[in-house]
Amino acid sequence: MRAYSRRHRRWSRKNAQPLLIIDREPLVLMGLAAVGRAVFRYRSELAPFSLALTLAVAAAVLHSTNPGTWPWIALTTGAAAILAAFRGLPWGISRTTERAFATVATVTAGGWLATATAVGPGREPLPLLLLASVVLLGVPWWTHRRRRARVRVDRTIQAWPDIAEAIGLAGSRVMSAVVDTWGWRARMALRPGQTLQDVVTHVPAIESALGTRPGAVRVEQDPTHAGRFMMRVLAADPHAGAIPWSGPTARSIADPIDLGVFEDASNVRVSLLRRHALIGGTTDSGKSGVVNVIVGNLAACNDVVLWGIDLKGGMELRPWAPCLDRLATTPGEATTLLTDAVAILEARAHHAAEHNVRVWQTSPDRPALVIIIDEYAELVDTAPDAVNRAESIARRGRAVAVDLLAATQRPTQKAMGGGALRSQMSVRICLRVRERRDVDLILDQGLLAAGWHAHTLDAPGKFYVLAEGHTQPRRARGYLVTDDHVNATAHRYAATRPHLDPLSAAAIDRPTPIEPTEVIAPPKSDDPEQALRQALRDAPDEGLTIPHLMQLTGMGRTWIYDRLQVLAADNHAQQVSRGRWRGTAR
Repeated sequence: MRAYSRRHRRWSRKNAQPLLIIDREPLVLMGLAAVGRAVFRYRSELAPFSLALTLAVAAAVLHSTNPGTWPWIALTTGAAAILAAFRGLPWGISRTTERAFATVATVTAGGWLATATAVGPGREPLPLLLLASVVLLGVPWWTHRRRRARVRVDRTIQAWPDIAEAIGLAGSRVMSAVVDTWGWRARMALRPGQTLQDVVTHVPAIESALGTRPGAVRVEQDPTHAGRFMMRVLAADPHAGAIPWSGPTARSIADPIDLGVFEDASNVRVSLLRRHALIGGTTDSGKSGVVNVIVGNLAACNDVVLWGIDLKGGMELRPWAPCLDRLATTPGEATTLLTDAVAILEARAHHAAEHNVRVWQTSPDRPALVIIIDEYAELVDTAPDAVNRAESIARRGRAVAVDLLAATQRPTQKAMGGGALRSQMSVRICLRVRERRDVDLILDQGLLAAGWHAHTLDAPGKFYVLAEGHTQPRRARGYLVTDDHVNATAHRYAATRPHLDPLSAAAIDRPTPIEPTEVIAPPKSDDPEQALRQALRDAPDEGLTIPHLMQLTGMGRTWIYDRLQVLAADNHAQQVSRGRWRGTAR
């Protein structure tokens, strides 16, 4: 048998196979085929007539064979109507209007079938009632938007092989498709050897072949298979209008912050705990709105201290002044502020090393420190020393909860590409940019080619986000924050803002010279711990400075900081004013 098969294959390759050519097909067969193709193509539009024909045939068969089944048909109809009205079953629908239509259609069809089974489908006026029901119930069916959308999707799926051949994606196929509120989405499979990069370059061709508006097609990688992708076609832009901000949703820095809404109506949630964030976009791209949403949520958190740097005279951040512990508006103030932040970072790191802990656990008594820098490019141009300190914070600040939030509308190579700051930003938000290369500057190298087309964003507040859990190029729109929102939120949470913990506050105390008139009593104990406690108990009401305590105990500044934090936690010491301490037992 195997030898015969091999001989047959050799003979087939050498000899052409005969073909049966039919010059003329019967007109009847051609007509039936054309009718069959039309019926199949318009099966959705003909569904009411098909159902009516099925009911008539079923009623005729049941009336002639078993007319006594009409009570069971009536009971089944009642049960189906109840399920359709309250649960949307068996049709799987959830909208109230659609449930009402399904209920009416079920009662009408079931009631007519039960009556026709009992008395016969030809009994007057049953035929006329059936025709009238088809017309009356068919109008909502024919005009329903989602039904028409499903029909278009079905026809697109049938035509996809030809479309794929025309646009250069031959071999790709539609695995499944779903119609939603804004359009439809499909799970696609690629020909072996093709990748998502091939699809991204053909997106304009896909839009042309499908007859959509420019920018209506979205593609993203299927996370479970390299040879598949998700395609979304938007019949209407879900982000055409602004989305008002409803207020803060976070109450702790550990809570994700709700920045806006994706095109599938899911929320954009990003966590900023121990993460640096970069926000970039050109003028009028909505950068200030995104910054305001973040600051508004952080203002509602009782475990984070907010510092701000705004070198435009405070135009952007000054409305948040009631919630900002410090605000720098000049290059000198910015340098001082970032210098203090580095001091806090080092004090926390030293404390963590001494206590063998790896991260700074945030709480209302030990708050995180978030530094908001509006227009980071101005800092680069006017305060290079401040930039060096910002890069130091970017490298070392995450573990001790000293975080940066930098925003810029000039994402140039000079501002964004140099140093460690950009590489340490684990949360990146890219709004509209002018040039394609700016996408890679703000987000990361190669993301423009992967479909992160921020240069095509067409409205303020639209953005892409690259962060943990957000690794696909999904468009989102940030909330609209008005001046009234800012003022109301700032005044609402101003009274509940936390202060720096004693260790951090002591780290930035400025050494003050000891006045010659001040008499410092010598320590009465050789034990530094006892000398510190005695000095705090004997301190005047205005307290003693850190240099005084260093002189009285003979210990260094770091040791003083650590012990003051322990004593403050045990309620044995308190900070009277900036840089001055005394004991609590008077």
